[in-house]
Amino acid sequence: MIERKKYLDMLIRKKENGMVKVITGIRRCGKSYLLFDIYHKYLNSVGVDDSHIIELALDDDENIRWRNPIELGKHIRELMTDKERMYYIFLDEIQKVAEIPNPYLPGTDETVGFVDVVLGLMKIKNADVYVTGSNSKMLSSDILTEFRGRGDEIRVNPLSFSEFYNAYTGDKHDAWQEYFTYGGMPLVMLQKTHEDKAAYLRDLFDKIYLDDIITRKSIGHAKSVLEDLLDVISSSVGSLTNPLKLSNTFASVKKMSITDDTIAKYLDYFIDAFLLYKAQRFDVKGRKYIGSPLKYYFSDIGLRNARLNFRQQEENHIMENIIYNELRYRDYSVDVGIVEYNHKNAERKSVRSQLEIDFVANNGSDKLYIQSALNVSDEEKRRQEVNSLKRINDSFRKIVVIKDNIIPWHDDDGIYYIGIEKFLLGEETGR
Repeated sequence: MIERKKYLDMLIRKKENGMVKVITGIRRCGKSYLLFDIYHKYLNSVGVDDSHIIELALDDDENIRWRNPIELGKHIRELMTDKERMYYIFLDEIQKVAEIPNPYLPGTDETVGFVDVVLGLMKIKNADVYVTGSNSKMLSSDILTEFRGRGDEIRVNPLSFSEFYNAYTGDKHDAWQEYFTYGGMPLVMLQKTHEDKAAYLRDLFDKIYLDDIITRKSIGHAKSVLEDLLDVISSSVGSLTNPLKLSNTFASVKKMSITDDTIAKYLDYFIDAFLLYKAQRFDVKGRKYIGSPLKYYFSDIGLRNARLNFRQQEENHIMENIIYNELRYRDYSVDVGIVEYNHKNAERKSVRSQLEIDFVANNGSDKLYIQSALNVSDEEKRRQEVNSLKRINDSFRKIVVIKDNIIPWHDDDGIYYIGIEKFLLGEETGR
């Protein structure tokens, strides 16, 4: 069993809290396994028998009937024969439930959908409801409003490096290279060869993610554009870009005229499906967000690598993507930092320049400034990497994460240096 202790602990804390637990994340990242296996076994261990755990995987064809919201609500109530003891209701891929005209109000515009089902179940005193979903519609303000403030989100990510490392059965010295290459989609770990792992990841794109987007958004005519856009984003992961720049790339490289508005819409589709994350730029000294350009990262680096047939394995960009995902896994909000400063150029004229901080990460009162670097063995290279960090005048932690497996250390400016594996495993914090 792959342990997902963080998410299990969250479910345990939220158990029977009077709210619907909304578990979100990219398809095949382990949401169903978390509920149907890990959490199910936990409930059994504290005395809940299987007859009081109701599970429905709504993306299975054998459960198509229950995609009708009225039939679904009726079916669950029929299973709840005990009026006293608590029932734990797991509805997997709840967005598969159709939105249908209200059959009891013909001639009106009123519809019935999964929100109505969930709200109805929440009124049953001995029902504890858990739903999963694979697109951000589950988190839209409209849905949360309709849940009347009783929706409690748990975002599940592909395996973090520490989760992967703990489950990895090979030589632990090979774990980083394996994760670096194939990422953290759980079922990748069951594949034995490179060919099998690559085929599995490519199939996720072709048969799951793209088809889901095309079906949900009714854009079958745009499949080739979506694929080309994914290729471009995959090639430039961690680079500053924006929809206009991408539109120009299509015009110059692909000889295709795609407006920046269309590009922005398609990027939002990928974000909606949890394939991509968007990182905004933040002016550290000015304490404000800066508009375009910005950066896009893949929620799983193995998906990105497979998209490019494992051809572009730039260690700096892949490391940066993995660190970004790790910070999100640790519940930080993550921006790309900018530090502006004044200096004199070669002509002794005063100019204003910008330096980039790879990540500014915030979690409540905790803040991190992080640079990702392949190495800092050369002193000039080290000075370049920390130039932006040294210009930040607050006392929050400043960390340089490098590829090499080093003994962590602080320099005279209090900047902390740590190897990527130790950082991802949480062995050192730099406090």
